[in-house]
Amino acid sequence: MKKASLKTIAERMKNLDFCMMVTQDEQQVSYSRPMSNNGKVEYDGDSWFFTYEDSHKVDQIKENKHVNLIYQTDDMLFIECTGTGEIIKNKDTLKEKWVEGLDQWFPEGVDTPGICLIKVRASRVRFWHKEEEGEYIA
Repeated sequence: MKKASLKTIAERMKNLDFCMMVTQDEQQVSYSRPMSNNGKVEYDGDSWFFTYEDSHKVDQIKENKHVNLIYQTDDMLFIECTGTGEIIKNKDTLKEKWVEGLDQWFPEGVDTPGICLIKVRASRVRFWHKEEEGEYIA
């Protein structure tokens, strides 16, 4: 697969919002669920997702930090991010990453009880788009 720069990957991810986040439990069984990284976020190798700390995905990341993010668009762009998950509860970081509209899931904003962020730091990102493909390795 042809090498790609982080800039190339960021350009392709610029308007992506939803992905499938894949985590594993303690028996190595994979679980997928749709997650939003809030779209139009400048990608720098890290993806951020708001959630609740009592969720299964948080428990799974605490046990096994390996996370895959899989994106797809209508025009046949596919992106797979392989990385390491981390749970962030720092209020300043929550405020920094907060975007309008999240209050429909977190009614008290960053003060919602149990709110946290999942940070996924990519170690490898691969994309396929029609006749083109590329891979970025951190």
